Amino acid sequence: MKVNILTKDGVNYLLPFILITSCFALWGFANDMTGPIVKAFSKIFRMSVTEGALVQVAFYLGYFAMAFPAAKFIQRYSFKAGVMVGLSLFAIGSFLFFPAKLLGFYYPFLLAYFILTCGLSFLETSCNPYIYCMGSEETGTRRLNLAQAFNPIGALMGMYVAMEFVQARMSGMTTEQRMRLPEVQFNTLKDNDLEVLIGPYLGLGIVCLLLLTLLFIRKMPKAGETGATKPLKIAMSELIRIKNYREGVLAQFFYVGAQVTCWTFIIQYGTRVFMEEGMEEKAAEILSQKYNIAAMVFFTVSRFICTWFLKYISPGRLLSILGIMGACFIAGAIVFTDRNGVYCLVAVSACMSLMFPTIYGIALRGVGDNVKFASAGLIMSILGGSVFPPLQALIIDSDIELFGLSSTNLSFIVPFISFIVIIIYGHRAYVRHYLLKPGTKNYT
Repeated sequence: MKVNILTKDGVNYLLPFILITSCFALWGFANDMTGPIVKAFSKIFRMSVTEGALVQVAFYLGYFAMAFPAAKFIQRYSFKAGVMVGLSLFAIGSFLFFPAKLLGFYYPFLLAYFILTCGLSFLETSCNPYIYCMGSEETGTRRLNLAQAFNPIGALMGMYVAMEFVQARMSGMTTEQRMRLPEVQFNTLKDNDLEVLIGPYLGLGIVCLLLLTLLFIRKMPKAGETGATKPLKIAMSELIRIKNYREGVLAQFFYVGAQVTCWTFIIQYGTRVFMEEGMEEKAAEILSQKYNIAAMVFFTVSRFICTWFLKYISPGRLLSILGIMGACFIAGAIVFTDRNGVYCLVAVSACMSLMFPTIYGIALRGVGDNVKFASAGLIMSILGGSVFPPLQALIIDSDIELFGLSSTNLSFIVPFISFIVIIIYGHRAYVRHYLLKPGTKNYT
């Protein structure tokens, strides 16, 4: 029998689904425009890779800080209210790039990123469970994967904008040439490059305001609104006892770390490879970003394909299969020192496409009316995107070599470990859900 994944109790959620899914594309744009900006900030402010990676720390710290306040807010009000607050903070953070540029210092940009991602935390804490509740629990993972399939479409646009409207329009001076500039010339160059960098963020703020207005005038359904006002302490004590949920939060932490490191440091990886082939630094950076965009194309296409596969393969089993493939490609990126390593980093994106929504959907099984706080815990696990990039950047900056492999190659041991964790979670989730009987000790 054909199942409509956007219908529940006779209510059709198609139009609300489309509107909320647009938010997935919007935060995909913000997330994946930011990765290449790490390299740009390092050049603009003459910083190390580790200092530039503080952009990712500020970016993903906002997710961690605001997840539970967002959950309490939507519990008291509604998913729609949470989405509107998220869009408001998103817009404020985007517009703060203008005063940060006027100040001319690095750290005000980190504050702008933090506020922007506080908005993203509200959005993801609201939108993911909202989509999950727009139908039966049995089809929740498929529905979430379908909505998340539009996230990489936004991400592709973000990567393209970063390449064409930031990287290509910045000064072509290399990092070494910038280091040798007198202070006055350096400040002039820095101001010009920052003018280029902030443009896309100001445009992003305007889009947020337009979507906010549309949501304000549109009546939205109350899917998943139980009216429960369970205290946070009780909800968390119940959630922490669910083994499937606990392990899901940990797996999500490692997955986001793997995703962010792969998409951030493919720029450094590719730049090193292409410069060794004889390219100039700027040309090597732009070519690396083109490969990053190719990786996102693989990610996008794979998301739709894997969503189709979920009709025939259980989420846990498919997750572990993709984890094994991802670990193999990362191993290739570590051992290859030429373009083959870049190809491996492109291919690994196809393996990652399914992971976030699938881990999310699996972890929400059996949480009942704790879905909002459960969602907040999973959004807090996005902190992995703040923790792992500095660790990998420290390895890159160390300039260590082992068995003829550069520090850039060796640094990818960080996402490799993450994929091992994901493989284990996928297998355990499959065993729990399909092989163990309900009510047995290890079922949940």
